[in-house]
Amino acid sequence: MRMTLATVLAVTAASPALAASGPFFSLTNTNFVVTIAFILFLGVLAFFKVPGLLGKQLDSRAESIKSDLDEARALREEAQTLLASYERKQSQVQEQADRIVASAKADAEAAAEQAKADLEKSIARRIAAAEDQISSAEAAAVKAVRDQAIAVAITVAREEMMRQMSDADASQMIDASIEEVGAKLH
Repeated sequence: MRMTLATVLAVTAASPALAASGPFFSLTNTNFVVTIAFILFLGVLAFFKVPGLLGKQLDSRAESIKSDLDEARALREEAQTLLASYERKQSQVQEQADRIVASAKADAEAAAEQAKADLEKSIARRIAAAEDQISSAEAAAVKAVRDQAIAVAITVAREEMMRQMSDADASQMIDASIEEVGAKLH
């Protein structure tokens, strides 16, 4: 009620400097009539407990906002948990991809070494066959046959190397190794 009295005093003090004529406490004075009507209006509001109803509505609105904030906080925490989980999964997948790449490189290097060893064995067999053939030939044709056998061996070795180790073949070997590693990991 203290606030109501302060409001009435503020309204009367803010009135246009007693602009109405005549005594203030007269029903012909509009300032007095307006003041009485305002006081009655405030009394009706207090009688029907409007400030309490407004307070309850504000309290329920505050509770609603508080529950919304709590829900938003919970959703934020859940989102942070999911983000951390996805980041862990991403790092695990990256580590697995690094292991697959390292394994594929090792497989490719091993395949290249094996191909090199096989090529050397093949060359050795062909050279031995060529030497046997050369030794059984006539002495006059030995030099020509030996030169021709060496040229043939170099050509065959070059073609064999080009055939076995082309970029496409190397890429295919790497792709096949990656698929094989992927199949073994899954």
